Amino acid sequence: MRVWGAIATAVLLQVAATPAAAQMKKPPYWASIASGEAQTRAGPGRNYPGLFLYKRRDLPVKVVAVYENWRRIQDPDGTLGWMLVTLLSDRRTALIKAGERRAIHDKPASASHVSYEAEPGVVGRISDCDGDWCRIEIAKKRGYIRQSDVWGTDENESVK
Repeated sequence: MRVWGAIATAVLLQVAATPAAAQMKKPPYWASIASGEAQTRAGPGRNYPGLFLYKRRDLPVKVVAVYENWRRIQDPDGTLGWMLVTLLSDRRTALIKAGERRAIHDKPASASHVSYEAEPGVVGRISDCDGDWCRIEIAKKRGYIRQSDVWGTDENESVK
């Protein structure tokens, strides 16, 4: 019997560690689209009409409201809609802002070497943001970008 109790506990702990459980945060907070296709709806339920089908994994979104297993998200264009929490990830990503190409540096300093430039609309995974610079990975290339050059963080936000 103890073995079954240990197994049941392990299963419950694994379920509690799923992305849905991890996203029981208080809005607003940042998330990203976890799958290749994710539908937004007009309201928090499958009975509401679909609004938009996203086909861009890792696209950053801002969660602005929570209702049961649904999250009201805002996309980079400002569009709002409801999405199932299982379609979202806690992975932090950022979208290169519109305009010109943005420099990706070797170090978090304007005077550091520019490794490459990223086109507007490109999505990368971010970490280690200090309110001024973020470490970013785009197509397995890493570097640092000014936090003001991306959409996916709050102004002066620290990301670990």
